[in-house]
Order: sequence, then structure tokens, then C-alpha cells
Amino acid sequence: MSQEAIKQLEKRLDPQKTSGINGVYQFELTGDDCKQFFVSFIDGKASFGEGINEDADITLTVSTDNFAQILEGKLNPNLAFITGKLKIKGDMQLALKLQAILG
Repeated sequence: MSQEAIKQLEKRLDPQKTSGINGVYQFELTGDDCKQFFVSFIDGKASFGEGINEDADITLTVSTDNFAQILEGKLNPNLAFITGKLKIKGDMQLALKLQAILG
């Protein structure tokens, strides 16, 4: 799932919306197919990696099903957080940019 998730996330990223973002987002996907991957932004340019990045600024934990719904635009990341479907640890300023990144 992580390679597939990375490819889906790459397609969703809008360079205009990610401009100026600096930080590392760690994704922890739970469920039947538990995976970890990260996205590192430097001046809005994204690079992807599998596994755990020890220097992550923010960690997002979500089920693979809910992550797929977020990527498909069927689940709003903010609503997912409020309802407990998405757990966030770390830099809340980066968390607030998640909607723009995925939107």
C-alpha cells in the first residue's frame, strides 16, 4: 500500500498550494496493510520515502481505508481529525496546511 499511497499522494499534490511549505510529514497507515512513509517539503517541493523519518515534524496516523477516502476527496482531513479517524502528533501549523496540500 505505501507505494500505491505515495503515487496517489503525488498525484494530489498541487505545487501552487504547497509553495513555501517546509517540513516532514510522517504517515502511519494502520489496518490490514500497515505501512509507514513520509513526505519531506523543502520550499514546497516534495520528496517521498518509505519507512520512518526520525526527523519528522508531524506524524499522521490513519487507517488505510480512511487515507484512501481522504485522497479520493471523500473524507475531509479536518473532519477526519475531529472525529478521531486521523490522529496528529507534532507541529499543528503543518497540520493546518494538510487540507491545502491534499486539496
